[in-house]
Parts: sequence; structure tokens; C-alpha cells
Amino acid sequence: MERTRLCRLTLGKRRPPQHTVSTVLTRAYLSLGSNLGDRVAHLREAIRKLSDLGAVTNCSSFYQTEPVEFTNQPEFLNCAVELVTTLNPHQILDAILKIELAMGRDRSTQPRKGPRTIDIDLLLAGDSVLESPELVLPHPAMQHRRFVLEPLAEIASDAIHPALHRTVRELVDRLDKGQAVTKLPRSC
Repeated sequence: MERTRLCRLTLGKRRPPQHTVSTVLTRAYLSLGSNLGDRVAHLREAIRKLSDLGAVTNCSSFYQTEPVEFTNQPEFLNCAVELVTTLNPHQILDAILKIELAMGRDRSTQPRKGPRTIDIDLLLAGDSVLESPELVLPHPAMQHRRFVLEPLAEIASDAIHPALHRTVRELVDRLDKGQAVTKLPRSC
């Protein structure tokens, strides 16, 4: 009888909620560029700020690159970064937009392809393939841009584009020889 009563008391009580912490890690690859002011300092500051989102586990050399599409502007410095984080792709995007804004770039008021202190693009996030109004993954133009692929190939040549099913190295090898991209001795 006592056992029955204890069971009824236990069943009638609410258990405290159990919280789970996400430990799912995303390996994301980002492209960074700057063509205004102290470009090296801007890239380094952005990389430092990205480390607040997780672990920056790899960073390419810096590359001097010609602007594309809107060509009447200063040349860029570009690099690629590997970030391991618990954030999902939309959270990563939100965070990099805040970093850009804090560094003086407001995408809502500045020309889309114009000069900028910093540009951070999310290229790949694990094997995610997404299409939403805010975010398309993999980055929809990465396979056409030498200034993105050369730095990325330096740190992740075997990474697979999850929609095209090709490695980054294969994507680089398929590019036409158009844009000038020069690897510099400086790095992050």
C-alpha cells in the first residue's frame, strides 16, 4: 500500500525541464575581402571577431585581387577562413552581418558591389544546401569567382561543394583564366 501511494505522489509531480546544450559542430568556410583603408588591419580585425563565434581553425594567405563586375574601385585583399562553430547557418549569417556593421559596412545603404571596408560571405556550412530569402548555401556564385576559390583551395582543397559534388580544387581547375589573383606573403 505504501508503494502505491509513493508512485501516485511521484506521478502527480512535475519534473523540472531538462535542458540540452547543442554540441553539433558546423565546419563553415567564409570569404573575406576589403578594399578601403588599411585592408590588412580590416581583415585581421574581422578574423579576430569571427573567433568569437567559434574556433577559427584555418586561415589562408592574403590575396591581392582585381574587382569584378563593378571594376571602377580599388583592388581587394581577400582571404578564406575555416570556422568551427555550434551556430547554425542562419545564426552565422546574422553574426557576420553584425561584424560587418560594427566595422562600418551597412549592406542596406551601400552599393552592393561597391567599395567596402569589409565583406564577409558564408560560402559553405557543412553539407548544408539552403535556399531562403536571407541565405543561399552554398554561396551561389562561389564556383565562378577565382578571388574566392584560390584562397579557399589553400585551406580546404578537398572540401566538397554539396550541390555541385566537386571539390574546391576541381572548381578552381575549371575556372577560366580571367581575373588576376596574386598570393601575398602576409597572412592572418
